[in-house]
Amino acid sequence: MSSTVGVLKRNSVAQAIEEISGLLGDRLSTSQAVRDQHGNDLTWNEGMAPDAVAFVQSTEEVVQIVKICGTYEVPLIPFGTGTSLEGHISAPFGGVSVDMSQMNEILEVNPQDLDCTVQAGVTRKQLNEYLRDVGLFFPIDPGADASIGGMASTRASGTNAVRYGTMKDNVIRVVAVMPDGEIVRTARRAKKTAAGYDLTRLMVGAEGTLGVITEITLKLHGIPEAISAGVCPFPDIASACEAAIATIQMGIPVARIELLDEIQVKACNAYSDLGLAETPTLFLEFHGSDTSVAEQSELFGSIAEEWGGGPFDWATKTEDRNRLWQARHDVFWAAIDSMPGKSAMATDVCVPISRLAECVTETRKDLDETGLYGPIVGHVGDGNFHISLFCDKDDEAEVTAVYGLLDRLADRALAMDGTCTGEHGIGYGKKKYLVKEHGAGVDVMRSIKQAIDPKNIMNPGKILPT
Repeated sequence: MSSTVGVLKRNSVAQAIEEISGLLGDRLSTSQAVRDQHGNDLTWNEGMAPDAVAFVQSTEEVVQIVKICGTYEVPLIPFGTGTSLEGHISAPFGGVSVDMSQMNEILEVNPQDLDCTVQAGVTRKQLNEYLRDVGLFFPIDPGADASIGGMASTRASGTNAVRYGTMKDNVIRVVAVMPDGEIVRTARRAKKTAAGYDLTRLMVGAEGTLGVITEITLKLHGIPEAISAGVCPFPDIASACEAAIATIQMGIPVARIELLDEIQVKACNAYSDLGLAETPTLFLEFHGSDTSVAEQSELFGSIAEEWGGGPFDWATKTEDRNRLWQARHDVFWAAIDSMPGKSAMATDVCVPISRLAECVTETRKDLDETGLYGPIVGHVGDGNFHISLFCDKDDEAEVTAVYGLLDRLADRALAMDGTCTGEHGIGYGKKKYLVKEHGAGVDVMRSIKQAIDPKNIMNPGKILPT
C-alpha cells in the first residue's frame, strides 16, 4: 500500500510541475543546484530540497500555482532571500518552492501618510535606497538584506526594534494568496481599525503556513536630523546588561543598543579590524536633533559610568557609523571565520528586560561549563539575545552538547516568562518548544491551520509540532 501511495504522490508532483511549467516556461527550474539552494538555510538545520522552484512575477501567477498545488495536494513553500535560520524554507515533503525575488516592485509611496506598498520580493536595502530622496526610511533591520515578504512572514525584528518596534508593529496590511487561491487584502491603509478580526497580525509571523504574502503596506519614518553612534566597554556581561536596562527604564529614546560579549568582540576585531578592547561591549545609536542626540549620548555615558563602563566613545560621521554597524551585522560571519571546519547553529531567546542580566549571565556560565564556543550578541534594549553555537557535526558528543544547551536555553527563557524565540521564528527547528511556551494555545493554532489550509499544502511541517 505504501508503495502505491508513493507512486501516486510522485505522479501528482509530476503533473503539478508540468502544469506550472506550462504557465511559467523557463521560470520553473528543476535543476538540482537551484533546488538545493532553495531548501537549505545558513545553519545546520537539516535542509531538504523541493521538487521544483517557481520564479513568479505577479500575484496572479501565485494564484495559478496555488490552485495547481491545491488540485494535486502538492506542498508549496514561499521563498524570499533564504536568510531565515530555523528551516523555514526547507521542503520536508517535497513540493514547489515559490521564489518571490522577481516580484520586486515598489508599488506606491505616500509621503504624507508615512507609508508605502511593495511587492514581497523587495529587499529592505532596496526600499531604503528608493526612499532616501523623499526623506523617509523603513527601520526594521534584521542584519541580512532580507525580502520584505520574508520579514513579514517570519515577524522579523533587528537592531532598531527597541525604538521602532518589529515587523508586527510596522505592517499595515498584506495581500495574500490563500490555500484555495483566493486573494485576501487584510486591511485598508487607515492607521487604525476596529473592523473584525486582525487578519494582518494573523498573516505576519505565520511563516507561509496560512498563505503566500505577495504585497505589503508598511509604516515609514522620517530620516532623523542627526544620528550619533558609539561603543562602550564594560568589565562584565552583567554590568553591560544592567546599563542597558537602566537606559530603557529612564526613558532615553535610544534607537539601537546592542551587546557583544568578549568572545564576539574578539571575533569582530579579527574579522572587521575594529581594534576594540576585548571585553563585553555595548554598541549604541541615538536619533533626533543635534541637541537631543548629544544629550542622550551624555546621559548614557553617565549611566555607563555608574555601572563601571566607559569610556563611551561616540561619533556622528556617517562613515564611522556605517563601519561600526557593518561590523555588528557581520557578527555571524566573524564567528564562522573564527571557527573554520565547524558548523554553525544560530539561536535566540527573549526575556522581560528586568531578567535580561540574569539570563545572559547564566547562559554565558552554561556555555563556559559545557565547553562550547558560543559568542553572545543581543538586541538588549528589548531583552533579546542570540548565540552562535559551533560544533563538528560528525562528533556525536559535540552535537549532543549543542542540543542540550539549546534545550536549557529555551527552558531558562521560559522560566523567566520569556520566549523561546525573539525573532528567529519557529520553522521546524524550534517546534518542540512551542507547547512549553503556549500550552493549549497550540491547539488553537492547529484549528486555525486546519480551517484555512485543510489540505496542508502551505509550508507543511513548520511551526506546529506533529
